[in-house]
Amino acid sequence: MLGKPGCHLCDVAREVILRVVADEGVRFEERDITRDEELHREYWEQIPVTLVNGVQTDYWRVNEKRLRAAIAKRRS
Repeated sequence: MLGKPGCHLCDVAREVILRVVADEGVRFEERDITRDEELHREYWEQIPVTLVNGVQTDYWRVNEKRLRAAIAKRRS
């Protein structure tokens, strides 16, 4: 997930993502766009951004079904 400190949508997205990764047994990484100029420039209007293996699946709000489907697709 790409986000930044103090982002309420990021907090909500993190809850969904943590639930899904626990169920699916996959790894979760969170990156702070304020620590990377390129990420900030590209994503500052879209956070939180959800990526699965580098492929963007959502922004602003995480759709749990779409996230689970993206994880399943990357596994196959």
